This record gives sequence, C-alpha cells and structure tokens, in this order.
Amino acid sequence: MNTEVEKNIATNVQFLSAGEAIKKIPERATIMVGGFGITGIPQFLLEALIDETDVQDLTIISNNINKDTNLYPLFKQNRIKKAIGTYFTTNKEVVQAHREGRIEIELLPQGSFSEAIRLGGSGIPAFYTPTSAGTDLAINKETRIFNGREHVLEYSLFADVSLIKAYKADKAGNLIYRKSARNFNPIMAMAADLTIVEVEEIVEIGELNPESIVTPFAFVDIVVQKGEM
Repeated sequence: MNTEVEKNIATNVQFLSAGEAIKKIPERATIMVGGFGITGIPQFLLEALIDETDVQDLTIISNNINKDTNLYPLFKQNRIKKAIGTYFTTNKEVVQAHREGRIEIELLPQGSFSEAIRLGGSGIPAFYTPTSAGTDLAINKETRIFNGREHVLEYSLFADVSLIKAYKADKAGNLIYRKSARNFNPIMAMAADLTIVEVEEIVEIGELNPESIVTPFAFVDIVVQKGEM
C-alpha cells in the first residue's frame, strides 16, 4: 500500500493509553459496554474507568452486571444510576439495590436489546417487535397489530460512549474479534458518539485478512492496547 495512503488512513483513529482514553468520558454519560457474561468484556478499560476517573451518575447499557466483571465494582461504588440490559437476577445485590431505589433498571428481551443497539447505530429511532407483547415488559409501551399479531414499540439505543473489546486492530483501526467474544461488541461500536476499543494486539495495515474484518475503522475513535494504562 502507498505510504501516504497508509498515513492518511491511520490518522482517523487515535491510539492512546487506557488512562488517556477513559478521561474523555464525561459525568452522567450513557455508556455501552460489550460482552456477554465474562466473555468479550473490556475489563482493562473498565479498570481504568474505576481507577483513573470519578465520573458518577452513569447509565450503563450492557447485557448484565456480572460479579466477575469490572462493572461490579463500578456498581458497588454507587456510580451507576441506571442499567439497561437483558437480565440482572444473577446478581442479587443489583436486584436489592433496585428494590431500594438505588439503581434504575430497564429490562429488554435479549433479541430486542441487540436489535435496539443495531438500529441505534443505523440511525433508526424505533421499531415494532412481537417479543414481550402481553407481558409485564410491554406495560406502558405503545402496541400495534400487524398481520393479526400484537407488536410492541421499542426505542433504539444510542450512547455517548461505547467501551468494547476486540482481538486485534490494525494501525488504521480496523477490528477483528475472537470467537464468541465478538457478541455485542460490533453493533455497540456503531451505536455511540465515541467508541473506545480494547485490543490484545495492534498490527500493521495490511496484516489483517480483509475478509475477517468485522468493524471497519470508520466506527472506531480510540484504540487501547491491553496493558497500556
């Protein structure tokens, strides 16, 4: 590849330490956090968020708040005002905090959660789905009948910041993922004003197989190599 072209591509994305990157997150931010269970969680970025900032009143959009991830200490420090996800019952402390009014919880069926993020990143503000129709999750939501079946109006999700994890990035910011650690990370990369990526390795432009690139650099703002605090 032409050297000047490589230079121009590489300038689209910043390569920073975790501390530098995480300080760009403002107070009261809405933050998407990739991962499912403990797989694909940007643990290193979350560690920096905990240790290097004191931002409060956060809204976290993530599958859940697992005790084995660094979302848990963020919750324990009472820095999460609201959590949007698919289930929180595996963490009884979160359930208790919600009952006591210390954290707001918004539940979405997992497919609706994923679609809300995907459409948020695509610029589509809302969608109808039959999932959750007739259940408590549909209470106070608009519904319509399509083809004789009730559908629930769900609003798409978009965040101030996405914290995601990928396997490798090239020096342009293109990303590849490793097996099931991919999960919600690619769609979350699309659905935020600022996308910060934690990667295991950074390689030269041209080293990634183009057919393996899932997230192109256009959706990436900052890349942090794990270990560079």
